[in-house]
Amino acid sequence: MTKILNEVLLANREYIGNFDKADLAMPPARQFAILTCMDARLDPAKYAGLSEGDAHVIRNAGGRASDDAIRSLVISYKLLGTKEWFVIHHTDCGMETFTDNIMRDLLSTSLKTASVDETGWHDCCEGNGSNEANFIDWLTIDEQTQSVLDDVTRIRKHPLVPADIPIYGYIYDVKTGSLIEVPDATVAGQCK
Repeated sequence: MTKILNEVLLANREYIGNFDKADLAMPPARQFAILTCMDARLDPAKYAGLSEGDAHVIRNAGGRASDDAIRSLVISYKLLGTKEWFVIHHTDCGMETFTDNIMRDLLSTSLKTASVDETGWHDCCEGNGSNEANFIDWLTIDEQTQSVLDDVTRIRKHPLVPADIPIYGYIYDVKTGSLIEVPDATVAGQCK
């Protein structure tokens, strides 16, 4: 058993010792959803004041409005009654440090973890790469404000998204913990 696996299982044993959440309803109590980044520095429960059962939190690399994220948001609304959605990206995001082509090049030569320095990204070793990366849109980010606007706009225009659900756009500042509104995104996400 690895150290990490052991720590997770130990934490779970402690958690179930005081578990009192069995009566939480499946729909989120506060009726909203957040699409945000998987970055470990972000804790949506803390920055949005959430308790278990309050809201849906959908996470992926960059907090991007991928097909799968939109699928989750539509389920959140259609089957579980969320009434408002937030798209929250963040400062100092790793998705700003590479492009689709960089990722494709790295994966074409090796599947091992790459490293980065002042000259860019580098593979540690050769062999066992794959060109399958060429068929994935990595949804990298050039500029945070624009990526939030793009994602809110994509969600708003999606044919499965109802016109009466407001979508808000924010950037979480990893240095201060602040949520900073992206006004153009919030305008783009207004109910129609």
